[in-house]
Amino acid sequence: MPDWKSTNEVEKDADAFTKLMHALLGLYAYEFFLSLDFEWDFLTGKKRFRWPMIFYFGNRYLLLFAMIGIAISADTSSELNCQALYTFNQLAGDAAVGLASINLSIRTMAIWSQNIYIVGLLVFVIFGHWSLILQGVQLKAEWVAGVGCQITQTNNRILATIFIYSMCFDLTVLLLNTYKLLGINGPGRSRLTHMVFADGLIYFIIAFLANLIATVFMVLNLNQIMSVVFNVPAAVSSTVVACRAVRRLTNFTQSGPEIYAATNSSNHRVVATAQNVRNMPSLGYKNAVRSGVHVQMETFTHSEENKDGLVFPKIPEGSETDVDVDVEAKGSL
Repeated sequence: MPDWKSTNEVEKDADAFTKLMHALLGLYAYEFFLSLDFEWDFLTGKKRFRWPMIFYFGNRYLLLFAMIGIAISADTSSELNCQALYTFNQLAGDAAVGLASINLSIRTMAIWSQNIYIVGLLVFVIFGHWSLILQGVQLKAEWVAGVGCQITQTNNRILATIFIYSMCFDLTVLLLNTYKLLGINGPGRSRLTHMVFADGLIYFIIAFLANLIATVFMVLNLNQIMSVVFNVPAAVSSTVVACRAVRRLTNFTQSGPEIYAATNSSNHRVVATAQNVRNMPSLGYKNAVRSGVHVQMETFTHSEENKDGLVFPKIPEGSETDVDVDVEAKGSL
């Protein structure tokens, strides 16, 4: 068992920390540039900007700036204000973790159709999360000649609380999503429902494991480096999976989400997509997309054979059924 507090061990851990940060910067840069077409669609007007995307872009860019700041602190050979740089890195990284949870929370609010109790609960939990994130600087760093910026002290209690809170927050969101989505259309749920549930489950598993590892090392408090070595991997993991979930849902709803509407016939439903709904004259298409996907269609019932032995569709008067599903609102988170 190594002496974790010894100078030699701290130097070895600091070297390993630097290499890990470079690897994570490369990984996140690859993920970032791979998905730049999503931003380009907003800049060119192909996608409509909605306010929930503020949290998506904040999450994405804050972590990028934090990773660049960490690289600067590790690679610079000129003396700089290490405390100011590490303060920014810590706050930006913690904010990325908080914004990742907000991105999933907004989708949950949409799934619950802006239920006032669910919205109130999630907003309360979000404020509690950010009250911890904004507690202040939880580490100290200074310039060491010939070495560079070095972390000299960490407040593990607050940092561990932030990550434990994040795990509980993500679990709450997952349970709310699961409860709601499992009750949609019974066993015949749409592909959209399956995707939202699967993405939420994957997000929770990855974020939970990453936060758990970071929390364990903070609680162990082996030394000032090992206490924070897995904080950045946790922030990167949470951000990557949260942003991917947002992009997948937004792209899915804008490329043709499924809409299920019950009809007058038992065990039967009408299926439409955003692309082919205009090609459904037999369903009495009337109105185009307003905000999200608004489909207005008439319901047909089949009568028994008439006196001539023919079966024909009967359109009962006043049987018009409106199906107004704002799927894009769910996808805009």
